Amino acid sequence: MATHLATSFYQQGFEIVQVFSKTLENATKLSQTTNAKPINSLNLLNNEADFYIICIKDDAINEVLQRIIFKGKIIAHTSGSIPIDVFKTNSYQNYGIFYPLQTFSKEKAINLKEVPFCIEGNNNDTENQLFEMAIHLSDHVHFVSSEQRKKLHLAAVFACNFTNYMYTIANDITSKNDINFDILKPLIKETANKIMENNPATMQTGPAIRKDTAVINNHLEMLSDDKDYQAIYKLVSDSISNQ
Repeated sequence: MATHLATSFYQQGFEIVQVFSKTLENATKLSQTTNAKPINSLNLLNNEADFYIICIKDDAINEVLQRIIFKGKIIAHTSGSIPIDVFKTNSYQNYGIFYPLQTFSKEKAINLKEVPFCIEGNNNDTENQLFEMAIHLSDHVHFVSSEQRKKLHLAAVFACNFTNYMYTIANDITSKNDINFDILKPLIKETANKIMENNPATMQTGPAIRKDTAVINNHLEMLSDDKDYQAIYKLVSDSISNQ
């Protein structure tokens, strides 16, 4: 996420003062594309920047906040699940959330203009400044509270992370049976396209929604050698059948 945000800010004319990473190699790589100074110690942070954006794993955010000594600047994190109160407990004065609702891979380019950004600030001025930053990157910027963002992040795990794991299972099954996974890609695309203009619940198909127990039992038998896959299949099928 840091790579995509820093690169996009730089392309929009923002000055990237510094890029921090625990490893100087990673900081240097991103700094070279954003004309910034790479650092690998928080003690070297420049205290004259206007904004500080934390793009790190959730369980490291509080630790980093405790080590940044200047509190009067605007600082924001990009997490979907960490509440805004994490700044309050560390005595920050102007803080907020700058959360892009998207899955990011460093190597894959993405058009941030199409990515929804969820903004929250602890006061109106901070929130408005974060909003102004976001609209330089995206055409879809929303004010979202911490409680709403937590629920949104939960929904995103189902819609993205769990869905991708289902693709992983499908790929494993096809690979073990000498079938090219590509044969499923038109089906995957059509399934995704359907819910762009329809309620997902009304688009549900398959043996579980039809309560076709013969097919379901046959599938469970085929998965008898992999108890994890079998348990997932049964749990999801039961949930669909109970709609």
